[in-house]
Amino acid sequence: MKNKKIWWFLLRFFGTYFLLFLCYSVFLLSTQSKAPKFISDPITQHVAKSTEWVLNMSGNQSHVEQHPTELSLKLFMNDDYVARVIEGCNSMSIIILFIAFVIAFRGAWKKTFLFAIIGSVSIYFVNIARIALLSYGMVYYKQYDMILHDLFFPAFIYGYVFLLWVIWVNRFSNLKRK
Repeated sequence: MKNKKIWWFLLRFFGTYFLLFLCYSVFLLSTQSKAPKFISDPITQHVAKSTEWVLNMSGNQSHVEQHPTELSLKLFMNDDYVARVIEGCNSMSIIILFIAFVIAFRGAWKKTFLFAIIGSVSIYFVNIARIALLSYGMVYYKQYDMILHDLFFPAFIYGYVFLLWVIWVNRFSNLKRK
């Protein structure tokens, strides 16, 4: 078969991605609900509560509460409703993509496993910092809210993931040995 390495790369990437996506989808279906009242999944709740903690540690008065009419958490800062934290904000889709890429550019299984775990945890915490900074910006730099939300902060998290991928491919994957 021509280009066998490319086909194996694609099989590992899409196989991992779809398996993790399926597991995450089942998790979401079993942990969030819309009736009798809206309850967001535990990961999104944890991200919102962690963001609340970071904002409170920085001297702000922050709290979160479940949105009554949608699957999101309302984030308040200094008594102002500044953001809603939805499932898409919890970094799990980015982590799934990150792990699929690391496995596709495999290395020794121990290094692959450790890098995937350490990278995923670091993405999770960088994402919490990202949401806290975005919330801060939404309060103190309201005139830039679209630029912050739509451009700067997505570039922040995706740039971090890209940096991790570059480190993985250049230092730990089997590709670097060739």
